[in-house]
Amino acid sequence: MSADPAAPTAPTPLLPAPVGDPEAAFLERLAEGRRAYPWPPRLRARAERMAEGVLALLFPHLAAEAPHCALVDVAAELGWVRAELRLVLEAVAAPTGRTAEALERAVTAALPGIHERLLEDARATYEGDPAATSVDEVIAAYPGFYAVACHRVAHALHRLGVPLVPRLVTEFAHRQTGIDIHPGATIGRAIAIDHGTGVVIGETAVLGDRVRLYQGVTLGAAAVAKGLARTKRHPTIEDDVVIYANATILGGDTVVGAGSVIGGNVWLTRSVPPGSVVTHTSQVARRVGGAGSYDGVEDFSI
Repeated sequence: MSADPAAPTAPTPLLPAPVGDPEAAFLERLAEGRRAYPWPPRLRARAERMAEGVLALLFPHLAAEAPHCALVDVAAELGWVRAELRLVLEAVAAPTGRTAEALERAVTAALPGIHERLLEDARATYEGDPAATSVDEVIAAYPGFYAVACHRVAHALHRLGVPLVPRLVTEFAHRQTGIDIHPGATIGRAIAIDHGTGVVIGETAVLGDRVRLYQGVTLGAAAVAKGLARTKRHPTIEDDVVIYANATILGGDTVVGAGSVIGGNVWLTRSVPPGSVVTHTSQVARRVGGAGSYDGVEDFSI
């Protein structure tokens, strides 16, 4: 019988490198790294598949296939999501002191609340964006909503002490949207991230309700020394704050008071009281004559 030409063939094994050969040391270093790797293969892919399954369960807008609407079918889909959760959590449950089944039950119990919060997020985005034609459009198309959706799932896992998987979920959203939200960040109700590209929200940031962020906003740390781990390094943003494009707010002691507006390109490292309007002052010089000649400077705020 002739061999099937379409059948895969085993790779030809490499001959061992000679002793003392730099390649041998390199190969041994790679092999040692593989032996030391603590997680199962494909954990990242499994975490991403799980996150996509959760979001598809919550919102048909995000499903890869036409969803079945009968109650029995929705229940079956929830069962699949629970199985995916257990599969991912089995690999990382030990440090939490709980079983994968107990962790899965806790995440499943959180899903109704996550769904409610995400509906509020979608409505807040729609109501604040004249370009949005419907809440459905926000859910289906807006990167800010998708990043927040992944964050709310990841944050539920983070609060349970699950290692690595929450970060895999939010970094999946980061790659998909350009929005980087650490799973440890605390985000209140009805957040809206408009446009969103380049937004960074750090691990210990705390955001109140009805906060609105625009592209390029950074809620970061004033210093990045490793010894500051497990300390409050990122700012607190109180309720009803609007932060415009490319503003940078740094520091764990920095509090932006409720109802404040932070203008575009602002660099802020100290607290401001409620109701503040913070602007970046620019200078405009009028060109006269040849290149490089300027007639005075005008100050203005943006």
